[in-house]
Amino acid sequence: MTYETFTALDGIHHGYRKAADGAPTLVFANSLGTDLRVWDRVVALLPEGWGLLRHDKRGHGLSEAREMLSIETMTDDLEKLLDHYGIDRFVGVGLSVGGLIMQRLAVRRPQAMTHLVLSDTAAKIGSPEIWNPRIETVLSQGIAAISDAILSRWFAASYQSSEDFRMWRCMLERTPASGYAQVCAAIRDADYTADLAKILQPSLVVVGSEDSSTPPALVKATAHGIKSARFVEIEGAGHLPCVEKPEEFTELLRSHIAA
Repeated sequence: MTYETFTALDGIHHGYRKAADGAPTLVFANSLGTDLRVWDRVVALLPEGWGLLRHDKRGHGLSEAREMLSIETMTDDLEKLLDHYGIDRFVGVGLSVGGLIMQRLAVRRPQAMTHLVLSDTAAKIGSPEIWNPRIETVLSQGIAAISDAILSRWFAASYQSSEDFRMWRCMLERTPASGYAQVCAAIRDADYTADLAKILQPSLVVVGSEDSSTPPALVKATAHGIKSARFVEIEGAGHLPCVEKPEEFTELLRSHIAA
């Protein structure tokens, strides 16, 4: 068995596993309020020889915070990891805000990123009228004050009655309020609609059919802006199909890379 080695680089907590000869390397970026464990169920289904790079965003998981965050600075962090490991060919996989990061990385490193997978994301997510009250509440009352509302948008109704659901509540509520608020502001200020046409990689764009954080229509509109995108709805999943439907998500991922 080959395992990821977990360590830190300039305060960025991450896990890395080198690919076997000829195997792809997958580079993951997580959603708001989660850490790199959000990909555990997908990673467990991947071939052992495939390379992996996962990391925690600033202010999330075990990564150190910084004074200011934007989608651009979070993309800078990921590029630092790519350069550290000499990764010059990879598949980018981004979930929610991680999808915004991967959109930027696709444009910054068009030769290195061979394929792109975007899950439950868009070129622009929400508006100041949505994000500003959330930021204010989180900073004044903590994430627990809004966790019920967030989790109801994250997961399909059937999943919310499962034992697993409680784990994700813990992950969300244990995210530092300042880190969560900073990433909210980064999402609020990002609009990459005009740059979608610059994404030239073969792209798979997926969304859970019951996602109310980035609804299917929003995600589909983003897919339409990418020249070589394929759009797929995953039935019965919410905002985190990699958690609720890992087998289906992974099969879509594998078939996309093989195409």
